Amino acid sequence: PTLSWHDSEPESNSLQETSQLDPLSSNTTLEVQLELHHVDALSSEDTPELLFDLRLQRDALRSGTIYSLVSKAVARNPPRAAGRRSGFSSSIISGLAQGSGEYFTRLGVGTPARNLYMVLDTGSDVVWVQCAPCKSCYSQSDPIFDPTKSASFSGIPCGSPLCRSLDSSGCNQRRMCLYQVSYGDGSVTFGDFSTETLTFRRTSVGRVALGCGHDNEGLFVGAAGLLGLGRGKLSFPSQTGSRFNRKFSYCLVDRSASSKPSSLVFGDAAIPRGALFTPLLSNPKLDTFYYVELLGISVGGTRVPKISPSLFKMDQDGNGGVIIDSGTSVTRLTQPAYTATRDAFRLGARNLKRAPDFSLFDTCFDLSGQTSVKVPTLVLHFRGADLSLPATNYLIPVDSSGTFCFAFAGTMNGLSIIGNIQQQGFRVAYDLAGSRVGFSPRGCA
Repeated sequence: PTLSWHDSEPESNSLQETSQLDPLSSNTTLEVQLELHHVDALSSEDTPELLFDLRLQRDALRSGTIYSLVSKAVARNPPRAAGRRSGFSSSIISGLAQGSGEYFTRLGVGTPARNLYMVLDTGSDVVWVQCAPCKSCYSQSDPIFDPTKSASFSGIPCGSPLCRSLDSSGCNQRRMCLYQVSYGDGSVTFGDFSTETLTFRRTSVGRVALGCGHDNEGLFVGAAGLLGLGRGKLSFPSQTGSRFNRKFSYCLVDRSASSKPSSLVFGDAAIPRGALFTPLLSNPKLDTFYYVELLGISVGGTRVPKISPSLFKMDQDGNGGVIIDSGTSVTRLTQPAYTATRDAFRLGARNLKRAPDFSLFDTCFDLSGQTSVKVPTLVLHFRGADLSLPATNYLIPVDSSGTFCFAFAGTMNGLSIIGNIQQQGFRVAYDLAGSRVGFSPRGCA
């Protein structure tokens, strides 16, 4: 499907039409819902096979950068001392490498609001947009944001707590804060760290800290910037937590299906009734990612015997564990867990005709000419929540000739990642106030 967006709001909203809220001073809580679009919709001229191949290439880069970030954070001993920042470094690595932010939303930036496409990313924290004047800017779908035309744009002083919260910060000649975020493929955004108003349909939230990037290099596939939804201090949920009761959720639908668009919800409405919740865990070395406890996996109604909770356990140094990520597509399981799950699935699907391996997938089937097939069920057993996956969330088409592959992969890294293919069709609810993540199979309705 091609991407089309008819802005329901004018570029400029009057104060009478728009709710203006300051996250630092208002006691009013909000509820906001936005549409999400898959990045492939921006490349409608490419074939499905090419789009899927590119998606897997992005996925490999993203998972690699996540593993790199975690390993560097774990190896950082003792923890980085606050205030010791002698210029910029490349200490921040995001899964956005090569534009692998898989889902976009559209929101207003500045006053009057300028509507821009932003990448949704639970694997990074800093919110940023490309800004004029550009020393170097990549191509984006919307005009470059000009902060001089916004009445609500304001720089942040170097000594402020917001500036000190950055992993990589500096000062310009006017003693105003500068930021830099570097990504795994060498992409980078650099510029002024500022506060600005963000508008979600008819609701505006003021004084959101974001990077105004004047030097941005990399392949970001048309987006104007990034909406960081991680757990760190500078992510959008953390900054505006009191306004949205520290709750948000998303529903990611199969981009190839002609169904309701994917959506992103902030506020109490983000938590669907009947959701199954699992507690959030904390990594002592890294606060960006959403860690959960995976206890086991069932295939065909039977727990896989070789998979014990110890395979997914995070140790006291922050090694291992399991994270949920919106931008990784294919779920990566630590190798022993993947091998056991794959072998159990192969055994249950032994009546299906096998096909050659495809990219990172080593279990594929030739289902050409068949209208329906029976495959083993698959359940992820989180603490307190058994997530029963639809078959379409783990047996996926990889070409137009009837080849389907088991959409899991193994990793030699101790960290496992639950990707967005496995999350499709569920409303995934992040209740940060309750330190838990929930799943609802009916939350997308």
